[in-house]
Amino acid sequence: MMASALEERLDVLLRGVLGALGFDLIRVRYQGNCLEIMAEPFDRNLEMRVEDCALISRKVSVLLDEADPISAEYRLEVTSPGLARPLVRRADYARFAGEMVKITCRELVEGRRRFHGRLVGLSGDSATDSADADKIDIDTSFGRVSLDYGLVEAAKLDPNEIMARRHKSKG
Repeated sequence: MMASALEERLDVLLRGVLGALGFDLIRVRYQGNCLEIMAEPFDRNLEMRVEDCALISRKVSVLLDEADPISAEYRLEVTSPGLARPLVRRADYARFAGEMVKITCRELVEGRRRFHGRLVGLSGDSATDSADADKIDIDTSFGRVSLDYGLVEAAKLDPNEIMARRHKSKG
């Protein structure tokens, strides 16, 4: 979950532009000459459409051409979070409390690096991006586990339960 200095600069540069368009910037990732921008509509009832990705791509391309933060040639990809949405910010752990998640840690915690279970939420002083001592609590098949937020390498929603709910509501 640690962003590079370039990704942090790009996040600051792009967040306002996407906000003005009605989108929340979920993640900026730069790997292998590919700049991936993940966004979703502020209105949680709306789904991300191909037209939305195209609009963001056009606006961001102009901004990136002007600011020129990346000296190398790169490919721009605009994506939606999808059902297996990554949990990137501390606020995501509060928003998606009660959902099934998959979390991978940078180092062993209680003898394992990978955890799967129901997200209880974030415990600590607050659910803001400035709290340092936060713990992510999840109920797993082997009991409740508290993981240091700083040890999380990757976290995402488990889409299986979400798909089952969608299928049930349509049927």
